[in-house]
Amino acid sequence: MRKIEQGVYNMKPFTRLGVIAVLFTMFSNFAHAEDLAPAVVKWLEAQSKIHTWTADFTQTRTLKSLTQPLTARGKISFAEPNQFRWELGSPAQTIAVRAPQELLILYPRLKRVERFSLAGQQTGQWRDALALLEAGFPRSRTALEAQYNILSQRFDGDICRLSLQPKSVAARRMMPQIEVDFDTKENLLRGTELEFADGSTMRNDFSNIVTNPKIDQRLFSPPIPDNYKVIEPMKHR
Repeated sequence: MRKIEQGVYNMKPFTRLGVIAVLFTMFSNFAHAEDLAPAVVKWLEAQSKIHTWTADFTQTRTLKSLTQPLTARGKISFAEPNQFRWELGSPAQTIAVRAPQELLILYPRLKRVERFSLAGQQTGQWRDALALLEAGFPRSRTALEAQYNILSQRFDGDICRLSLQPKSVAARRMMPQIEVDFDTKENLLRGTELEFADGSTMRNDFSNIVTNPKIDQRLFSPPIPDNYKVIEPMKHR
Protein backbone atom coordinates (compact mmCIF):
# COMPACT_ATOMS: atom_id res chain seq x y z
CA MET A 1 0.00 0.00 0.00
CA ARG A 2 2.86 2.31 0.80
CA LYS A 3 4.25 1.83 -2.69
CA ILE A 4 0.95 2.71 -4.33
CA GLU A 5 0.53 5.83 -2.25
CA GLN A 6 4.01 7.07 -3.12
CA GLY A 7 3.36 6.59 -6.83
CA VAL A 8 0.11 8.52 -6.69
CA TYR A 9 1.67 11.30 -4.67
CA ASN A 10 4.55 11.78 -7.09
CA MET A 11 2.12 12.47 -9.93
CA LYS A 12 0.16 15.15 -8.10
CA PRO A 13 1.90 18.29 -9.44
CA PHE A 14 1.36 17.00 -12.98
CA THR A 15 -2.29 16.29 -12.20
CA ARG A 16 -2.90 19.72 -10.66
CA LEU A 17 -1.65 21.58 -13.71
CA GLY A 18 -3.59 19.31 -16.02
CA VAL A 19 -6.83 19.86 -14.14
CA ILE A 20 -6.46 23.62 -14.26
CA ALA A 21 -5.48 23.87 -17.91
CA VAL A 22 -7.69 21.27 -19.56
CA LEU A 23 -10.82 22.52 -17.86
CA PHE A 24 -10.14 26.11 -18.71
CA THR A 25 -9.58 25.45 -22.40
CA MET A 26 -12.81 23.50 -22.92
CA PHE A 27 -15.32 26.30 -23.54
CA SER A 28 -13.14 29.29 -24.37
CA ASN A 29 -13.09 31.91 -27.12
CA PHE A 30 -9.72 32.54 -28.64
CA ALA A 31 -9.18 35.90 -30.38
CA HIS A 32 -10.57 38.55 -32.67
CA ALA A 33 -12.72 37.09 -35.46
CA GLU A 34 -10.54 38.50 -38.23
CA ASP A 35 -7.64 36.37 -36.96
CA LEU A 36 -9.57 33.12 -37.13
CA ALA A 37 -10.65 30.71 -39.85
CA PRO A 38 -14.44 30.66 -40.51
CA ALA A 39 -14.72 27.15 -39.03
CA VAL A 40 -13.14 28.36 -35.80
CA VAL A 41 -15.50 31.32 -35.60
CA LYS A 42 -18.46 28.98 -36.11
CA TRP A 43 -17.23 26.70 -33.33
CA LEU A 44 -16.84 29.63 -30.96
CA GLU A 45 -20.36 30.81 -31.69
CA ALA A 46 -21.68 27.33 -30.89
CA GLN A 47 -20.02 27.40 -27.46
CA SER A 48 -22.30 30.22 -26.27
CA LYS A 49 -25.20 27.75 -26.42
CA ILE A 50 -23.52 25.27 -24.08
CA HIS A 51 -24.72 25.53 -20.48
CA THR A 52 -23.76 22.06 -19.25
CA TRP A 53 -21.48 19.42 -20.70
CA THR A 54 -20.45 15.87 -19.82
CA ALA A 55 -18.05 13.43 -21.44
CA ASP A 56 -15.82 10.42 -20.93
CA PHE A 57 -12.14 10.88 -21.66
CA THR A 58 -8.98 8.89 -22.20
CA GLN A 59 -5.90 10.54 -20.76
CA THR A 60 -2.43 9.81 -22.13
CA ARG A 61 0.59 11.09 -20.24
CA THR A 62 4.07 11.06 -21.75
CA LEU A 63 7.05 11.57 -19.45
CA LYS A 64 10.75 11.52 -20.29
CA SER A 65 11.41 9.21 -17.34
CA LEU A 66 9.14 6.49 -18.79
CA THR A 67 9.62 4.53 -22.02
CA GLN A 68 5.87 3.96 -22.46
CA PRO A 69 3.05 6.51 -22.03
CA LEU A 70 0.60 6.17 -19.14
CA THR A 71 -3.08 5.92 -20.00
CA ALA A 72 -6.20 6.19 -17.85
CA ARG A 73 -9.91 6.81 -18.35
CA GLY A 74 -12.22 9.22 -16.61
CA LYS A 75 -15.34 11.36 -16.65
CA ILE A 76 -15.90 15.10 -16.66
CA SER A 77 -18.92 17.31 -15.97
CA PHE A 78 -19.20 21.08 -16.52
CA ALA A 79 -21.88 23.64 -15.69
CA GLU A 80 -21.64 27.33 -16.51
CA PRO A 81 -20.18 29.67 -15.55
CA ASN A 82 -17.29 27.81 -13.91
CA GLN A 83 -18.34 24.61 -12.15
CA PHE A 84 -16.71 21.32 -13.01
CA ARG A 85 -16.03 17.85 -11.70
CA TRP A 86 -13.16 15.84 -13.13
CA GLU A 87 -12.71 12.16 -12.19
CA LEU A 88 -9.76 10.00 -13.20
CA GLY A 89 -9.93 6.23 -12.89
CA SER A 90 -12.69 3.75 -12.09
CA PRO A 91 -13.18 3.77 -9.20
CA ALA A 92 -11.94 7.37 -9.13
CA GLN A 93 -8.34 7.80 -7.98
CA THR A 94 -8.40 11.57 -8.38
CA ILE A 95 -11.43 13.87 -8.17
CA ALA A 96 -11.12 17.60 -8.88
CA VAL A 97 -14.02 19.94 -8.18
CA ARG A 98 -14.27 23.65 -8.83
CA ALA A 99 -16.28 25.02 -5.89
CA PRO A 100 -17.44 28.67 -5.68
CA GLN A 101 -14.32 29.93 -3.90
CA GLU A 102 -11.89 27.05 -4.11
CA LEU A 103 -10.48 24.19 -6.13
CA LEU A 104 -10.61 20.81 -4.37
CA ILE A 105 -8.50 17.84 -5.46
CA LEU A 106 -9.43 14.63 -3.66
CA TYR A 107 -7.36 11.44 -3.55
CA PRO A 108 -9.69 8.70 -2.24
CA ARG A 109 -6.93 6.06 -1.99
CA LEU A 110 -4.86 8.33 0.21
CA LYS A 111 -7.87 9.74 2.10
CA ARG A 112 -6.48 13.17 1.33
CA VAL A 113 -7.83 16.40 -0.14
CA GLU A 114 -5.93 19.46 -1.34
CA ARG A 115 -7.66 22.82 -1.15
CA PHE A 116 -6.65 25.79 -3.32
CA SER A 117 -8.30 29.11 -2.60
CA LEU A 118 -9.62 31.06 -5.60
CA ALA A 119 -10.16 34.21 -3.54
CA GLY A 120 -7.31 36.03 -5.27
CA GLN A 121 -4.72 36.07 -2.49
CA GLN A 122 -2.13 33.74 -4.04
CA THR A 123 1.07 35.01 -5.62
CA GLY A 124 3.67 33.65 -8.00
CA GLN A 125 3.38 30.88 -10.57
CA TRP A 126 0.46 29.08 -8.93
CA ARG A 127 -1.49 32.35 -8.70
CA ASP A 128 -1.11 32.78 -12.46
CA ALA A 129 -2.10 29.17 -13.15
CA LEU A 130 -5.14 29.42 -10.89
CA ALA A 131 -6.10 32.68 -12.60
CA LEU A 132 -6.77 30.70 -15.78
CA LEU A 133 -9.42 28.73 -13.93
CA GLU A 134 -10.61 31.72 -11.91
CA ALA A 135 -11.50 33.48 -15.16
CA GLY A 136 -14.44 31.09 -15.35
CA PHE A 137 -14.53 29.85 -18.96
CA PRO A 138 -14.85 33.29 -20.60
CA ARG A 139 -17.09 33.64 -23.67
CA SER A 140 -15.57 36.98 -24.70
CA ARG A 141 -12.85 37.01 -27.35
CA THR A 142 -11.39 40.08 -25.69
CA ALA A 143 -11.26 38.35 -22.32
CA LEU A 144 -9.46 35.29 -23.65
CA GLU A 145 -7.10 37.31 -25.80
CA ALA A 146 -5.79 38.67 -22.51
CA GLN A 147 -4.87 35.08 -21.52
CA TYR A 148 -3.56 33.41 -24.69
CA ASN A 149 -1.63 33.95 -27.90
CA ILE A 150 -2.78 31.86 -30.88
CA LEU A 151 0.24 30.10 -32.34
CA SER A 152 -1.49 28.18 -35.14
CA GLN A 153 -4.77 26.90 -36.58
CA ARG A 154 -4.35 23.54 -38.33
CA PHE A 155 -6.96 21.40 -40.04
CA ASP A 156 -6.77 17.61 -40.21
CA GLY A 157 -9.88 16.45 -42.06
CA ASP A 158 -12.86 17.50 -39.92
CA ILE A 159 -10.65 18.27 -36.91
CA CYS A 160 -9.25 21.73 -36.22
CA ARG A 161 -6.23 21.93 -33.94
CA LEU A 162 -5.61 25.24 -32.19
CA SER A 163 -2.21 25.77 -30.61
CA LEU A 164 -2.26 28.32 -27.77
CA GLN A 165 0.42 29.96 -25.65
CA PRO A 166 -0.37 31.45 -22.22
CA LYS A 167 0.47 35.15 -22.17
CA SER A 168 1.43 35.06 -18.52
CA VAL A 169 5.20 34.52 -18.30
CA ALA A 170 4.82 32.59 -15.03
CA ALA A 171 2.12 30.32 -16.44
CA ARG A 172 4.18 29.82 -19.61
CA ARG A 173 7.10 28.56 -17.52
CA MET A 174 4.89 25.67 -16.40
CA MET A 175 2.80 25.16 -19.57
CA PRO A 176 4.47 26.59 -22.69
CA GLN A 177 1.73 25.41 -25.04
CA ILE A 178 -1.82 24.03 -25.10
CA GLU A 179 -3.57 22.41 -28.05
CA VAL A 180 -7.36 22.37 -28.36
CA ASP A 181 -8.97 20.05 -30.95
CA PHE A 182 -12.57 20.31 -32.09
CA ASP A 183 -14.84 18.77 -34.72
CA THR A 184 -15.74 21.30 -37.42
CA LYS A 185 -18.92 19.40 -38.43
CA GLU A 186 -20.50 18.99 -35.02
CA ASN A 187 -18.63 21.84 -33.28
CA LEU A 188 -17.73 19.54 -30.40
CA LEU A 189 -14.55 19.53 -28.37
CA ARG A 190 -12.59 16.38 -29.18
CA GLY A 191 -9.34 16.74 -27.30
CA THR A 192 -6.78 18.84 -25.49
CA GLU A 193 -3.03 18.39 -25.24
CA LEU A 194 -0.90 20.14 -22.64
CA GLU A 195 2.83 20.61 -23.01
CA PHE A 196 4.77 21.12 -19.77
CA ALA A 197 8.09 22.86 -19.29
CA ASP A 198 9.96 19.59 -18.66
CA GLY A 199 8.89 18.22 -22.05
CA SER A 200 6.16 15.95 -20.67
CA THR A 201 2.69 16.06 -22.19
CA MET A 202 -0.86 15.24 -21.16
CA ARG A 203 -3.46 14.49 -23.82
CA ASN A 204 -7.19 14.09 -23.18
CA ASP A 205 -9.42 12.60 -25.89
CA PHE A 206 -13.16 13.08 -25.26
CA SER A 207 -15.98 10.69 -26.18
CA ASN A 208 -19.67 10.11 -25.33
CA ILE A 209 -20.16 13.86 -25.25
CA VAL A 210 -23.53 15.17 -24.09
CA THR A 211 -24.35 18.87 -24.30
CA ASN A 212 -26.81 20.58 -21.96
CA PRO A 213 -27.77 17.56 -19.83
CA LYS A 214 -29.44 18.06 -16.47
CA ILE A 215 -26.74 17.87 -13.78
CA ASP A 216 -27.37 17.54 -10.04
CA GLN A 217 -25.67 20.56 -8.44
CA ARG A 218 -24.60 18.37 -5.53
CA LEU A 219 -22.06 16.86 -7.90
CA PHE A 220 -20.04 20.06 -7.56
CA SER A 221 -20.16 20.14 -3.74
CA PRO A 222 -18.74 16.80 -2.62
CA PRO A 223 -18.70 16.18 1.15
CA ILE A 224 -15.22 15.70 2.59
CA PRO A 225 -15.16 12.61 4.84
CA ASP A 226 -14.05 13.18 8.42
CA ASN A 227 -11.14 10.77 8.00
CA TYR A 228 -9.61 12.73 5.10
CA LYS A 229 -6.49 14.80 5.71
CA VAL A 230 -6.98 18.35 4.37
CA ILE A 231 -3.92 20.07 2.88
CA GLU A 232 -3.71 23.70 1.74
CA PRO A 233 -0.51 23.85 -0.39
CA MET A 234 -0.79 27.57 -1.18
CA LYS A 235 -1.78 28.85 2.25
CA HIS A 236 1.68 29.94 3.30
CA ARG A 237 2.98 31.11 -0.08
